[in-house]
Amino acid sequence: MPAKEIMPGIYAVGAIDWDRRLFDELIPLPEGTSYNAYLIQGFEKTALIDSVDPTKESDLFENLKKLNIEKIDYLVAHHAEQDHSGTIPAILKAYPMAKVVTNEKGQEFLSSLLLISPDKFKVISDGEELSLGNKTLKFLFTPWVHWPETLVTYLVEDKILFSCDFFGSHLATSEFYAQEGELLLESAKRYYAEIMMPFRIIIRKNLDKIKPLDIAMIAPSHGPIYKNPSFIIEAYHEWTSDHVKNEVVLPFVSMHGSTEKMVRHFIQLLIERNIEVKPFNLPRSDIGELAMALVDAATVVLGTPMVLTGPHPQAVYATYLLNILRPKTKFISIIGSFGWGGKFIEDIKGLLTNIKAELLEPVVARGYPKEDDFQALERLANEIAKKHQEL
Repeated sequence: MPAKEIMPGIYAVGAIDWDRRLFDELIPLPEGTSYNAYLIQGFEKTALIDSVDPTKESDLFENLKKLNIEKIDYLVAHHAEQDHSGTIPAILKAYPMAKVVTNEKGQEFLSSLLLISPDKFKVISDGEELSLGNKTLKFLFTPWVHWPETLVTYLVEDKILFSCDFFGSHLATSEFYAQEGELLLESAKRYYAEIMMPFRIIIRKNLDKIKPLDIAMIAPSHGPIYKNPSFIIEAYHEWTSDHVKNEVVLPFVSMHGSTEKMVRHFIQLLIERNIEVKPFNLPRSDIGELAMALVDAATVVLGTPMVLTGPHPQAVYATYLLNILRPKTKFISIIGSFGWGGKFIEDIKGLLTNIKAELLEPVVARGYPKEDDFQALERLANEIAKKHQEL
């Protein structure tokens, strides 16, 4: 990404990663991502807002070179994770007078992760302001968006919120400013689902914290800049609310067809009851798509066969993800089949320690499903329909 002026004295100097397809060795990135860094030149001081992933260090330095940046006074570190902070040591080497501006936890994490010397930090407090001369940086702590040390910076005179991961999207695009539409909303929702959703209640408090600000623009650390902040702020209010939709998410795995037969029959029963259903055949599914589906759904039904004496490992993985993502799901159930014994219902229930949803009576068939099993699936479909109507 070549350096681009956002407003007089304010530049985007980060990098686009067109080819990255996996984040944290876990999260699929079908649209790539970007590592956004911003340079603010005041009459007296110059500040760099975040750095970039170490793999894109040369892009950042090329942008600083094109702008003839000879001095950086402050390097604002919103978040210690290396896709934001990994190039800080190189920046400090190139600009040795620069101070890393962060909070106490940020200093602790950066010292541990990047071995930055304590004398290189300027530790700030919540609500503190820092003058660059004609421009004022106001720092607001936004913990658990998505680490405990995260903060945001509000540029008072220009009304820009530099939001770090807050409101971000994993989206590599040549469009510098957000083009509102389905692709952007999907990328932002995927980002929220995979990274932010476990901290939904805390994020609501952080939304309240930035509410008094007069925000003309949101510049996140991933994805395009929002010239219409209300677009993404309203989406976050919806995603973090307690409101759920008349939807069933159905992650499943089947080895010899018995569980899949139950799943296919159950899908039809839900459709007949005007319930939107989103099935995910786990060995073939993108977990990011599954995470997005979990954001709004009222109910999750997990489909699994027995493997030896427990649930299929793919089902265990999906259950573990469900538990750590902590969606606002209201109801959970399990369907599946077994051959000769085991206790996969108890195993799955034991993995759901973070989920407060009501467990609806599972439907488990011995071997290939029979008429009694199909009737039990109909009972479960009726119960889900009734629960959704009551919501």
